[in-house]
Amino acid sequence: MATLNRNFTDELRARLSIVDVVGRRVPLVKKGQNYWGCCPFHNEKTPSFSVNEEKGFYHCFGCGEHGDIISFTMKVNNMDFRAAIQELANQAGVKMPDYKPRDPRVVQREESLFDICEKAAQTYVEKLFTPDGAHALEYIKQRGFTDDMIKKYRIGYAPRNNIIANKYADSKHLIEAGLCRRGEYGMYDFFRDKLMFPIFNPKGNVVAFSGRSLDGSEPKYINTTDTDIFHKRRTVFGFNFARDAIHRANRTIVVEGQIDAIKMQCGGFPETVAPLGTALTEDHISLLCKSNRNITFCFDGDNAGQKAAARACSIIMPFARDTSDIKFAFVTGGKDPDEILKSQGQDAMRKIIDDAVPLVDFLWNLTNASFVVSTPGGRSQAEKFLKKEIDKITDPDFKSEIEKEYNARKFNSWHKWKRTDSAVQIKLPDIDTITKNTLVYIVNTFPELGERYMDFLGTLNIDFDGNAADLNLDLTAAEKYIVSLKIQRHLEKLNTQKQNLMTQLLSGDEGVRNQISQIDEDIKKYQQKLDTLISM
Repeated sequence: MATLNRNFTDELRARLSIVDVVGRRVPLVKKGQNYWGCCPFHNEKTPSFSVNEEKGFYHCFGCGEHGDIISFTMKVNNMDFRAAIQELANQAGVKMPDYKPRDPRVVQREESLFDICEKAAQTYVEKLFTPDGAHALEYIKQRGFTDDMIKKYRIGYAPRNNIIANKYADSKHLIEAGLCRRGEYGMYDFFRDKLMFPIFNPKGNVVAFSGRSLDGSEPKYINTTDTDIFHKRRTVFGFNFARDAIHRANRTIVVEGQIDAIKMQCGGFPETVAPLGTALTEDHISLLCKSNRNITFCFDGDNAGQKAAARACSIIMPFARDTSDIKFAFVTGGKDPDEILKSQGQDAMRKIIDDAVPLVDFLWNLTNASFVVSTPGGRSQAEKFLKKEIDKITDPDFKSEIEKEYNARKFNSWHKWKRTDSAVQIKLPDIDTITKNTLVYIVNTFPELGERYMDFLGTLNIDFDGNAADLNLDLTAAEKYIVSLKIQRHLEKLNTQKQNLMTQLLSGDEGVRNQISQIDEDIKKYQQKLDTLISM
């Protein structure tokens, strides 16, 4: 019987979070490391259905049902295997391949690639401790690497000669593994005179290498090109070492480079990982979110670090949930985490991580720094930018709360000002406490009303950042309240003007009589509007 290519089912498991798949059918609440809900496969009132995002399985302690995203989709939708795969492929946004047996030759080639990468790693480790690798060993020691660290991360040295091409000349997979290339005079090593960092897949197999220059030449790092067993855009450096620590710490720290990741892991932050010689991708974030959605990005404070943080913010928005704790930390002063740990110690680095800025504040600060919000055009651009980023959020309830938060901030920071009427200087009575609290509640609950009536509200000199009790008003009643108050305030203003003009008339100034008549007409008109509004 034909079966689906296992690579594709593995890709679905990698791309799709089991919490998202199950959450489409079962309301889930996070408790501890797992998510819980009522089992869809038997009737129950007390949740006994557990979902583990990191391991990718669900288990019901009531009826014993157990499985992954594929078995869940089959059972809950009463589908066969092929239909379930098609459903999941649609969710993941990928095209489902044809059903076919996995080619044994492909399996064998992958095993051969694993094997040659493992042999190369052993060779590089051996060369680090020979006279040829003395300068590489000295460099890594100066960077603060101990013998235990070198052993754990299997750091090695690729000599100047073609050691891999010569030692493993009988292998047919040197080029496929990215270890060698073919030139005019035969096979030659891709990595030469490099400090070598093996790259592991999540299972701990060596799949590729990252080589660092030792003579100051650029690029500083070169990585294995993509192969059948290695895809740079889907590989997170240090993840195989950090998985358990991420689970224990209930968060992931993401830094910019592999040396920073290693020094952080060994310096008290074992939950640290890094992208591999490329900017963060959706595949990186997807992999990390399957382990934990609490992520702290820790980048250098320079322009490159700020740009990397902005990119990370944009990429992670679709993965954000109301249970996520996403933050951004920056190492300033031209330093990186390695230097902070070396010069100031673990406590200084922990303070940087603890002081990280939450996602909602980072995006707000980024928007204000990127656009001139003091001008209408700048605010318009900023509005569009914020909307584009917020629209990426897939959790509707969380998205709604984020929109309300930013609407309140926009009103209070971008649009609120004190306005003085230069034509008529009239001091209106102060707002009483009940009216003030009502308006604070309305603006905080319905920011769109604050935007709509900001000209009027700005004249009241009220601090809308305060808190007010829940008044249980709907949108219609809230808007009705603001409009009626606006009319009342205008009537007060007209009556004050009329009183002043009457004083002038009594003093013999007949020229104000027409102005008084016009004000009487305005008072009558606005009083009718108020009466109509109240009677509605």
